[in-house]
Amino acid sequence: MRNDKNNNSPVMADIQSIDADHHLHPFTNTGALNKKGARVITKGQGVYIWDSEGNKILDGMAGLWCVNMGYGRKELVEAATHQMTELPFYNTFFQTTHSPAAELAKEIASVTPGDLNRIFFANSGSEAIDTIIRMVRHYWAIQGKPYKNILISRENAYHGSTLGGTSLGGMSGMHKQGAPLLPNIERIRQPYWYGEAGDMTEEEFGIACAKALEDKILAVGPDNVAAFVGEPIQGAGGVIVPPANYWAEIQKICTKYDILLAADEVICGFGRTGSWFGSETLGIKPDIISMAKGLSSGYLPIAAVAVGNRIANALIEHDEDFYHGFTYSGHPVAAAVAIANIRLMKQENIVEYVAKDIGPYFQKKLRETLADHPLVGHIEGVGLLVGIALVKDKATKELFPDNVDIGMICRDHCFDNGLIMRAVGSRMVASPPLIISHAEVDELCEKARLCFDLTLKSVS
Repeated sequence: MRNDKNNNSPVMADIQSIDADHHLHPFTNTGALNKKGARVITKGQGVYIWDSEGNKILDGMAGLWCVNMGYGRKELVEAATHQMTELPFYNTFFQTTHSPAAELAKEIASVTPGDLNRIFFANSGSEAIDTIIRMVRHYWAIQGKPYKNILISRENAYHGSTLGGTSLGGMSGMHKQGAPLLPNIERIRQPYWYGEAGDMTEEEFGIACAKALEDKILAVGPDNVAAFVGEPIQGAGGVIVPPANYWAEIQKICTKYDILLAADEVICGFGRTGSWFGSETLGIKPDIISMAKGLSSGYLPIAAVAVGNRIANALIEHDEDFYHGFTYSGHPVAAAVAIANIRLMKQENIVEYVAKDIGPYFQKKLRETLADHPLVGHIEGVGLLVGIALVKDKATKELFPDNVDIGMICRDHCFDNGLIMRAVGSRMVASPPLIISHAEVDELCEKARLCFDLTLKSVS
């Protein structure tokens, strides 16, 4: 156990005790964690974090899919410090604005695809999704179709953990808690080719999954459906990359039935797929998108919804307030950091680096290192986003039995050996900071191979 004398911080045991007494963690079995003791993280630099025992850990998850520009960026700290001294807070409710909110809206509009040029601010991806739910339903109401209020999403999709986000998402475990959920939410199958396609080719499966949307629209009535909502690539569902033809078919169906298309870009946005937004990488032309995480590289909480002309013009022309927003919408300090973050990304050509250099290298190196491993059934990913299916039998795709939590076994080996990867059921996922180097990718892959070996030994 390390006690850092330079900053007089309490020893790990003290922090763990305080944490156990007073802190309820998200998505956590609190009783089990309190018996084990939370790992205390003390600092970060580049792609690494350190814990209170002095262990250096390569953060293969960029925090929680968000620290895109890496830890310790002084440019972002300085932006926050300057704004704190000038205007630490003012709201945007009272027909007022401030420079950070206005300038950030302009910066976001400079990188969003298509006509997504109007920006509504929130504080988290969950709040952004709630905003989309309310905004698309309000849009159809002011078009004289208040009955057009059903939203369709996908099984195993994650759209946040507020009541709205939970209702829209497809996580069955979440649906069991805090019910009843919001009404008028429908779901269709996810486009998980490796796990659910059977004998279908990727192209056949892409068509089948898109047809599921059309079937659902026809089942509930086309004039009752407000929007289809989906992540370009499912993130928290295990990094599910859809077949190449999937989104083009989805787009056609939405157009055919005059249904809005909403892209949840909370994970895919801000360079992770090699474009500013995953919609560009996958050829989607959404009417509205949500964003968060990479917007500020996680340095401060901030989120946004970018709205296309169809919806924005209707809101602007409708002579009534839109009764929605948050105290901290467009918070000046968070906005200042996000402005600095986007400008830093542009200055360092980060999106191009992911698209043409580190993204392809990461995908190639992972496959060279892990594809032949006995546990690895399939690797899929784009840019700096990857999902790895762990199987008991590669030939048959047989999974481990329910009493063997293969993902958590692997995750724990990773943490204990200086690497953070996330377990999503039987899948391991990674999304390292976008500034990761070739040498650091090599280190990540080498550690992942070691941890997969240790996992195999644990279950053999």
